[in-house]
Amino acid sequence: MNHRLISPLTTGRRIVTCALIVICCCTAALAVVSGSDTAPPSMSPESSSFQRPAEWAAYRPAVHLTPAKHWMNDPQRPILIDGVWHYYYLYNADYPKGNGTEWYHATSKDLVHWQDQGVAIDKYKNGLGDIETGSAVIDVNNTAGFGAGAVIAIMTQQHEGVQRQSLFVSTDGGYRFKAYHGNPVMDNPGARHWRDPKIIWDDARNRWLMVLAEGHKIGFYTSPDLKHWVYQSGFERNDLGILECPDLFLMSLDGDPANTRWVLATGANGFEKGMTTGTLYWTGEWDGEQFTADQNEPQWLDAGADFYAAVTWEDPRQSDAERLASRYAIGWLNNWAYATQLPTSDWHGGANSVVRRIELRTIDGNPRLVSRPVKAIDQLEGTAEKRTDLKVRDASTLTLFHPTSDAYRLRVKLDEASSANEVRFRLMESDEHAVIVGYNFDKGTVFVKRDKDTIAESMPDIYREARHAKVSARDGVVALDIIVDTSSIEVFVNNGEAVLSNLVFPGPGANELSVESVGGDVELSTVALSPLQVAPVQRTEDAEF
Repeated sequence: MNHRLISPLTTGRRIVTCALIVICCCTAALAVVSGSDTAPPSMSPESSSFQRPAEWAAYRPAVHLTPAKHWMNDPQRPILIDGVWHYYYLYNADYPKGNGTEWYHATSKDLVHWQDQGVAIDKYKNGLGDIETGSAVIDVNNTAGFGAGAVIAIMTQQHEGVQRQSLFVSTDGGYRFKAYHGNPVMDNPGARHWRDPKIIWDDARNRWLMVLAEGHKIGFYTSPDLKHWVYQSGFERNDLGILECPDLFLMSLDGDPANTRWVLATGANGFEKGMTTGTLYWTGEWDGEQFTADQNEPQWLDAGADFYAAVTWEDPRQSDAERLASRYAIGWLNNWAYATQLPTSDWHGGANSVVRRIELRTIDGNPRLVSRPVKAIDQLEGTAEKRTDLKVRDASTLTLFHPTSDAYRLRVKLDEASSANEVRFRLMESDEHAVIVGYNFDKGTVFVKRDKDTIAESMPDIYREARHAKVSARDGVVALDIIVDTSSIEVFVNNGEAVLSNLVFPGPGANELSVESVGGDVELSTVALSPLQVAPVQRTEDAEF
């Protein structure tokens, strides 16, 4: 299949036909304090809603979207039709022996519970290759001539190494698409990298706007009808590897609709900046032809190792001001440096992140995207265990909880006045293995270390490297909101000022949770853990486990 391989300085695509390492292990689990308006479900040893079905594979997530089998990678931006979100992701039913991806379709009403709908766009059907990353839009005004409300998908097709942009149409509400007879709508101008179109409607200029990944450049194109595209300009960077999966959207700063900034995002490689691959962004101005960044250095939407090919989208049910103030985002929980080496047996390619709600806020004087888990996740939370005013003495370890569910949410408030150099929360802990989420008070950084999980020794060096994010205390407190699933940890710091998402693979029965202090005492004003109910994907008959 065609996918992206991350090298230290560049990214690109290659064909992979290798088999995966298969390691079968039992998993751990889970929790968080509920922020919902309804009473949370109770949690007891007999509560089956918090335990994954016994027949599930060891690392099948409890609250993250995965396919029933085969391979998944890039997310495609969801669209809303009659109160239902229609979401697509790249899928290869022929993995590992066969190549090429197509668009797999899943639906949801709350962006937490999903239902499989099968393949929406098949690969290798029109002579232009497989179906890769792009975006779908609802053509409300019938600009393309397929009927008002038709769902139009434009994506990259690749044939014999040449990438072109093709158009597909759905008139049944996004369930099945047909190829446009005039494909490709954008033929390759001779570029090696020319992919991943993201399309939005530019209200101010009454036309469609596309951003396209072109190697070390993001190209901007406009169109009146989704079929004929005119190049406007390019935004170039030579220090971030091959750019992929771009995005462009308008947001209000601090919720003020009179103060807006454009956000240009892209998948990139941050090796030269001490980062791994991920999704970064600039704020700036779009004048209809060019994007001008507010500052040269990009910011990172997620500082973890495993948040790539991210997409963002708005909720059309909201008012204009609400749509400017917040958006949703989802990313691929994986990294091409080791994507084919994960120890999953019945499906491959990692998982999707939880859906986040993002806002543009002024942080330390600069516009920054903040990310928090979508509110619907709160509805999964069971009764929380809570401890307050804990002191962890220097060089000591304190057992906090013994999670008994298959996923959980942990909320912690650290006192900035703690005398320690560092605090470390040991999650998914067993005799030999643990994953550490910590905070270094001296450096003001939160970090995640997985160099002691079950697969670390067999993985590339980049897998074992700790991931860090700079985050200052707010009102004397550093707040951690951690979603733990059977094969991932997503850490949200200070209401989403920083996020670190990482795949993790614990050992059998690894469900201990403790905290240790280094170089002084640590004050924990609050520690709360609550189980998360399993949110199983409703599978179609042809996609059973």
